Amino acid sequence: MRVVMFGYQTWGHRTLQALLDPEHEVVLVVTHPESDHVYERIWNDSVADLAEKHGVPVLLRDRPGDEELLSALKEAEPDLIVANNWRTWLPPEIYDLPPHGTLNIHDSLLPSYAGFSPLIWALINGEKQVGVTAHRMDADLDMGDILMQRSVPVGATDTATDLFHRTVDLIGPIVRESLGLIASGEAVWTPQDRSRSSFFHKRSLEDSRIDWTWPAADLERLVRAQSDPYPNAFTYHRGARVRILKASVSKGRYGGTPGRIFIREGDGVVIVAGAGARSGRLPGLVVERVRTEDGTEYAATDYFRTMGGYLTGRP
Repeated sequence: MRVVMFGYQTWGHRTLQALLDPEHEVVLVVTHPESDHVYERIWNDSVADLAEKHGVPVLLRDRPGDEELLSALKEAEPDLIVANNWRTWLPPEIYDLPPHGTLNIHDSLLPSYAGFSPLIWALINGEKQVGVTAHRMDADLDMGDILMQRSVPVGATDTATDLFHRTVDLIGPIVRESLGLIASGEAVWTPQDRSRSSFFHKRSLEDSRIDWTWPAADLERLVRAQSDPYPNAFTYHRGARVRILKASVSKGRYGGTPGRIFIREGDGVVIVAGAGARSGRLPGLVVERVRTEDGTEYAATDYFRTMGGYLTGRP
């Protein structure tokens, strides 16, 4: 089949690698210009460089729909468009252009976690599995009929970085298998259950700010979800920003005010957590490793040398 690819960062790069199979002809690639957004500098293998290396024409766009792009798409005469990590909505004059429409590859198990940063949100929410979905693009973002899904389990200590590496490895196989089904006429499309759908916004630095009224288990997952190279979960101590690199849920129960630097436990320091912490029935968050703004890492027991005082959301 003749294929046009819309994609960006490592997700788009892996998709293009799969499409550069001798069975198919990639006739045009559309990708975004380089971005300074903190989350778009992570996992940023260049789609444009890979396309140019293989002699595939490339167009750079922040948003689609201009006449030059539409003309190039029509001249390319694709049988199918494949998209992965395209950051803006595609209009129907694009996604409905090819005879087989547009196949979107999304890194969640739709209908849950449509939208942005699904792995991070899923880990924060304690999901037991994550994965990748191949579905038909339509007018509603990430809501089109599903062709196939592949999943991986989420372990008790997994970070967002671990889950990225596991799910990105699903992209190549799911793209190749999907194209095989479409080309052979054997594709079976299943409508999504809209009653189970959830849509998440793009993450920003604000989403990494620790709210000590969250339960300790939620905060522990937030720390794992904001693992390097993602912007780490952070808090403030004596007016200075401190990033939390490793944490666990305390074995003991600790009462008081959320954010209180309370007591040593095991290899870390307990921070009182949870909106109901005053009851004394909740565990705290054991902070084990931190990083200061100058990039220095510390064991929490070395950084918090005296107990007392508070960690806060603002300086």
